[in-house]
Amino acid sequence: MVVEWCTEFLDPRASKDLSISRALIILNQPFSAELLKTLWAASEWHACADGGANRLHDVLGASGDPNLRSSFLPDMVKGDLDSLRDDVRSYYTSLNVPVIHDSDQNSTDLMKCVQALEEKERLTGREVKLCFYHYQKNSSLEQFEIVILGGLSGRLDQTVHTLSYLHKLRKTRKRVFVVTDDNVGWVLNEGEHLIHINHDVLGQTCGLLPVGIDSTTLTTTGLRWNLDNTESSFDGLVSTSNHLVPGQDVTIKTLKPIWWCAELRGH
Repeated sequence: MVVEWCTEFLDPRASKDLSISRALIILNQPFSAELLKTLWAASEWHACADGGANRLHDVLGASGDPNLRSSFLPDMVKGDLDSLRDDVRSYYTSLNVPVIHDSDQNSTDLMKCVQALEEKERLTGREVKLCFYHYQKNSSLEQFEIVILGGLSGRLDQTVHTLSYLHKLRKTRKRVFVVTDDNVGWVLNEGEHLIHINHDVLGQTCGLLPVGIDSTTLTTTGLRWNLDNTESSFDGLVSTSNHLVPGQDVTIKTLKPIWWCAELRGH
């Protein structure tokens, strides 16, 4: 079975008309107001992971529109709250946004927000279980796609956590994306994939990163430098700074899970 992927949530012209259930989790890293607005419009559930609320609060406050900030209220702020500023906490609590303290030091703020989403899915019958690498729905409702805003810049240890966490989430989540103003990336499970490329949104550069595995074998089409049954590993070949071919989609066949990433146009 070929798994198909598209990133229409990155297109401001298309994002408001989407029918896909999508959750946006905002991390404590910089992002532009333009990217935020596009992702927000493409999502029906929004959460800030601890200091991500500071970023949301500040980027909207910098717009000069006094009403803009109150138009982007998250469904919750959750984490150990060691980064949440007092003024930001007061602002959101005054508008009845739940600010949830979770002191568990064995989970990150991102993980806490994903756990909150999974609890929502259980309560609304959206839970999806994985059996022998095939997803089986417990109801007619689709599992939420997750878009994480931030997580691929800043501190190296946090970036590695993002890479590791998505590698693990592939076992229970159908689709999880990470987006910054520079990149979009996600994990492709073993098998065959067709990635629909919106060349108006994605830039030229892309990569296939063998993170979390010893090695894999890759076959691709739609890239300037395609791979043909080629081994990829950290000790060997890593396909970085590859290029998308204008007008073409991308196909990837991999024997083991691999990270796919592409730059956003304009960066």
